Amino acid sequence: MLDINLLRRDFDAVVARLETRHKPQFVQELAAFPAYEGERKQLQTRTEELQARRNSLSKAIGMAKGKGEDASSLMAEVAGIADELKASADRLDVLQAQMNALLMQLPNLPQAGVPVGADEAANVEVRRWGTPRAFSFAPKDHADLGEPLGLDFDTGAKLSGSRFTFLRGPVARLHRALAAFMLDVQTQEHGYTECYTPYIVNREVLEGTGQLPKFKEDMFWVLRGGDEESVEQYLISTSEISLTNSVREQVLKESELPVKLTAHSPCFRSEAGSAGRDTRGLIRQHQFDKVEMVQIVHPEQSEAALQEMVGHAETILQRLGLPYRVVQLCSGDMGFTAAKTYDLEVWLPAQNTFREISSCSNCEAFQARRMQTRFKTAQGKNELVHTLNGSGLAVGRTLVAVLENYQQEDGSIQVPEALRPYLGGTEVLKA
Repeated sequence: MLDINLLRRDFDAVVARLETRHKPQFVQELAAFPAYEGERKQLQTRTEELQARRNSLSKAIGMAKGKGEDASSLMAEVAGIADELKASADRLDVLQAQMNALLMQLPNLPQAGVPVGADEAANVEVRRWGTPRAFSFAPKDHADLGEPLGLDFDTGAKLSGSRFTFLRGPVARLHRALAAFMLDVQTQEHGYTECYTPYIVNREVLEGTGQLPKFKEDMFWVLRGGDEESVEQYLISTSEISLTNSVREQVLKESELPVKLTAHSPCFRSEAGSAGRDTRGLIRQHQFDKVEMVQIVHPEQSEAALQEMVGHAETILQRLGLPYRVVQLCSGDMGFTAAKTYDLEVWLPAQNTFREISSCSNCEAFQARRMQTRFKTAQGKNELVHTLNGSGLAVGRTLVAVLENYQQEDGSIQVPEALRPYLGGTEVLKA
């Protein structure tokens, strides 16, 4: 959530920064704020005037009674003031709710220095690692390679519909090995604490990390319980949600920062608006697995933490020998909660292009303000933390990259050396 005091101090600057996101609806929504704020100021001024008048009248009533004079008219005026004060307080409550609802619809402001642009065409490549393999044969895509190894789209569709997949045998083992490898690197080498989180969360949790109220259509959700006592709950679209909210409504000690958490979990996304995109294979699924990284940090350390997290994701790709590039997203391509984002894109030979496999974002205080998560400074002051999240990595897309980059002409798959201990020393996967 944006800082309401920033809007009050420099409304025009906030509008200018929102405009760089190239989504006019955000600026249109924000246009209601000055009217709300103007009425709030008027009510606050009037409330102060009424309170001062009530205090003055109370003294006058006391003096009148002390002299034995009739104070009924003064008392009637005090009663009228009380009614007006209550009406003002009720209206202020309504205004606060309206302003809060408005702020919940607005995205984070891009950091200074973020490339300005409307879409991915304005993203900026930062660096590349590795050289795409030169094949002596026409490389197959992961769907064709995976089917003999147990990648079963038909059974997934029979069980749950389109964009669900059933894994069995060698490809299921490879999927599990990738997740275990990622967790081991993030916990044993990079200092993250491994977590196991609920996959179903309450509405306020999603409001804390910014998925709600704006993006309900992207979520899978259920009503639990009877009609009269039903509870609205959601399947997580990433364990960022549960990991970040694990510190909601807390005041942390400064010495506890940074908090570094990781988890392997399934992720559930409706993929609203993606009809016709990546309909073949594992790239865009309703259910997929991801190893997530989350950091809760001191505000002065969040930029360094972002660079560190990008490096943690890169380590996985480098250990697996997968060529990739790092791209900084432009203002119009960043997620709702992000102030600055880097994507890692892995090389997929069958598509002859790079595809996203990790996204690492600094959300600054945006999520912390929604979650009311603070830390106590050495001076005893409570300040908002900064939150960061990133994929370390998306397991299904890493599986895709391993199948395509390590394929052999006979359809078998060489196992990257880093994964062999997780597969009992297996060097080649065959049907």
